[in-house]
Amino acid sequence: MPSFHALAALVVTIAMFIGFARGKMPIEIISLLTIAVIAVGLYFFPLPGHQPTDGLQLAFSGFGHYALITICALMILGRGLVVTGALDPAARFLERVFRMNLQLGLLVSLVITFVLSMFVNNTPVLVLMLPIFAALASRGALPSSKTLIPLNAASLLGGVSTTIGTSTNILVVSIAADLGMREIGVFDFTPIVLLAALVALPYVWLVMPRLLGDNRTKDLKEARRFEARLRIREESELVGMDLEELIAKLPKDVRFHGTKEGKLKAQQRLLVTGTHDGLEDAMRILKGEAAPIWVLDRIRRTADETREDILVVEMTVTADSRLINRTLPGSGIADHYQVAVLGIHHPPRVLGQYEGEGPGGDHRITEGDVLLVMGLEDDLRKFSSSDSLLVLEGMREVPRRSKAVLAGAIMGGAVITAAIGLFPIAIASLAGAILMFVTGCVKFDRVGRALSAQVIVLVAASIALGRVIDDSGAADWLGQTLSLGLVHLAPAAVLAAVMIFVTFLTNFASNATAATVGTPIAFSIANQLGLPAEPLVLAVLFGCNLCYATPIAYQTNMLIMSEGNYQFGDYVRTGVPLVLIMVVTLSIALVVSYGI
Repeated sequence: MPSFHALAALVVTIAMFIGFARGKMPIEIISLLTIAVIAVGLYFFPLPGHQPTDGLQLAFSGFGHYALITICALMILGRGLVVTGALDPAARFLERVFRMNLQLGLLVSLVITFVLSMFVNNTPVLVLMLPIFAALASRGALPSSKTLIPLNAASLLGGVSTTIGTSTNILVVSIAADLGMREIGVFDFTPIVLLAALVALPYVWLVMPRLLGDNRTKDLKEARRFEARLRIREESELVGMDLEELIAKLPKDVRFHGTKEGKLKAQQRLLVTGTHDGLEDAMRILKGEAAPIWVLDRIRRTADETREDILVVEMTVTADSRLINRTLPGSGIADHYQVAVLGIHHPPRVLGQYEGEGPGGDHRITEGDVLLVMGLEDDLRKFSSSDSLLVLEGMREVPRRSKAVLAGAIMGGAVITAAIGLFPIAIASLAGAILMFVTGCVKFDRVGRALSAQVIVLVAASIALGRVIDDSGAADWLGQTLSLGLVHLAPAAVLAAVMIFVTFLTNFASNATAATVGTPIAFSIANQLGLPAEPLVLAVLFGCNLCYATPIAYQTNMLIMSEGNYQFGDYVRTGVPLVLIMVVTLSIALVVSYGI
């Protein structure tokens, strides 16, 4: 029979699993309750040889654990790539593939993630892909809730393919070598995993997205279309281009209004209409500006000097505004305030006047018009209060593109140093996060936008629970019980049972616990049953990486949780079938490969 503490640890684990699965309470509340139960239980009923205060330290140790620090640092690194626009080129490439075909785009992304994870730790690989897919979702590709769990699964499949794919693989191989087994080579078991991946990837690609919901908010209103004057710079490649060529380059969301003859000239102003996102794409593609260039240069110069973010916000003209009946050039906005109006959305009654060929001049501003305004936060506030404008929702930061290369270099340095083993991922990611702050790629006062409180308390709770399972002897008891029931089973069934046991441990405790407990158990079972030790050790290694079924199983599972707006049930529903597919295929492949 298990000890009292081991039994209690199993009860708490099952209770937390049931609480997550039911979904009646928020995940962060269940996580905090789990920590509280562990703290109170170990205070009044300490582990043998421990003091009551040791239990408190164990319960709250997750908040200072290197795994939590690593996850937070990786979130900050990902935030730096987003706010600087460093991943825009990669996002645009994948966007073109997704536009060709959504399923093809997802397949290409899964294969890229799988291959990269074979040679680079899958955590930084997923960190690189996460903001790209968030950007793709905002651009109209598949919603992030339908792509991030499959993407995570592909990274985990790639990570199990080589001994350097994850730190857990290295741990299992090292423990096995200490127990007397030959050291497994980097690619010794890669063919086995590739065979299993050929069976699993179709499920990940075609079935998983269908089992996941759509986390996009439904916009019941048609997106506002803004009228803007696109100014051509002197150095623009558009100078001398025919208007017909220009129209072909415009995003689908943007329409040109005016004559379609002649060649473009420097400083020429083109009347275009489009949504906020469409205008941003048009300015990027055509290398033009939607406001006077001297105003934009002044805003950017001030932002660099004050180290503030440039914001774009929508403002409605009220009945008391002095702007009514003025045109935009005659409003004096650029002279009175350090802001730039990028475009104007007119009510439908006015918008209809220039649909088609478009007017020759500027419209007068009327009550109800919406201005798309760019500037610094204090300047925007002063403009709205002085000219009686109502600030609407939807404020967004302008990417700090001047720091895009720097942010990419910081992320690349963190990934490469962790991949070649120069630094552990915890140190590399933390150093990268600090550099993001020091260089201004991420503002320290905005760090809360990069972190998720739900993920933080969930990680802390899972670490505490994993330690209780290990320290109480619950994991050892489970292993001993397992070995008693395998005597009369076929080799494939023995391998599958070991793999399932380790998978259970890794999904509810930790990969390190599963590797530490499972590897000696596999050696013991091999000796008792007269089987070669290597396939059983590989069954442990594979089982440590089959962490798809719960969000607490692996740090990347928790990393995608907030971005995909996932619930505990999403992991169970999509992960359990994948675990079963991998267990069956890997067990059969091991039996065939080792001839047992």
